[in-house]
Amino acid sequence: MRTVYREHLDAFAHDLLVMCDSVRSIMDKASEALLTTSLEKAEDALSLADPLEEIRVRCEERAVQLLALENPVASDLRQVVSSIYIVEDFNRMAALAMHVANTARRRHPDPVLSDDMVGYVEEMARLVQEMGEKTHDLLVDPDADVAMILNEDDDAVDDLNSFLLELMTQREWKHSIRQAVDLAGLTRFYERYADHCVNVAARIVYLTTGLQPEEYLRKRESDREEAELAKRFEALERQFRRGFRPE
Repeated sequence: MRTVYREHLDAFAHDLLVMCDSVRSIMDKASEALLTTSLEKAEDALSLADPLEEIRVRCEERAVQLLALENPVASDLRQVVSSIYIVEDFNRMAALAMHVANTARRRHPDPVLSDDMVGYVEEMARLVQEMGEKTHDLLVDPDADVAMILNEDDDAVDDLNSFLLELMTQREWKHSIRQAVDLAGLTRFYERYADHCVNVAARIVYLTTGLQPEEYLRKRESDREEAELAKRFEALERQFRRGFRPE
């Protein structure tokens, strides 16, 4: 029974990787459609919705099977529970990427972005693309310390989002209201996409350590302080031994 259980877990993990790659592909195509005013790329992105939904349904079915097959040990239970949440995060990320593609398609053949805004959105697209790559790598090789780095990447996306929102609300905004509305929506889509990458990273931290990210950070800091204290005691002990020379 354990062999069958492990096979189901491995299949579930593989489906998560496929789902992650599909979501990344949707966002990559959607961003390209947005930045190059390509209707073809927008349609390509949206065409991936049905295959992704099939994977999502299969993942949900696997989760039920895994919980019903056998009483899982703690680590297996964490993997199943974390995977269920990750599926939902990927589902939301796909929806956000499709919003980007739909925006590009809706405005075609006109560009969504004014020339002076393209660089900002291009940078935001690059940041979330890198976060998607790191998310994929975490699924392949779960590592709590690496997972925590995504918070820093998310901060960069948040800063850019805040900057653009502030720019749009200034009196000097020289573009149309429609362009402001589209840009505000797009930056929100990218910002929320990045948030879900952070959510997945948090699931990885829980999966590998059994701790929430905040708890893991406190434990890591506590372990670091204890290790430093131990080194100091060792140094003092060596110094004491050198100083104590019996006659």
